[in-house]
Amino acid sequence: MPRNASVILRYGPYSALGLWVEHRTYRLEGLQAVLTEDGHQITLEEVEDQNIVELLVNGEVVFHCNIQELEFGGDGKLDPLCEEARTAVLEAY
Repeated sequence: MPRNASVILRYGPYSALGLWVEHRTYRLEGLQAVLTEDGHQITLEEVEDQNIVELLVNGEVVFHCNIQELEFGGDGKLDPLCEEARTAVLEAY
């Protein structure tokens, strides 16, 4: 996949510290940073499936994980899931 791809990042609500279940983007910051650094355009899309993160390229899901497995905040460079997602987007066609 060439740089500057359009990536849809779907994410669902999750519970933090046992509090309300709602859509939050704090755990997506590192993932967004890694993909933006590669030049991709990211569109956030809220979905109702709890704890889910999906990356879509050309309408195809190329990566998915549990949102709570992503590191909170940060630049994503030390998060192995962010690197896995980055590779999945780069290999998409």
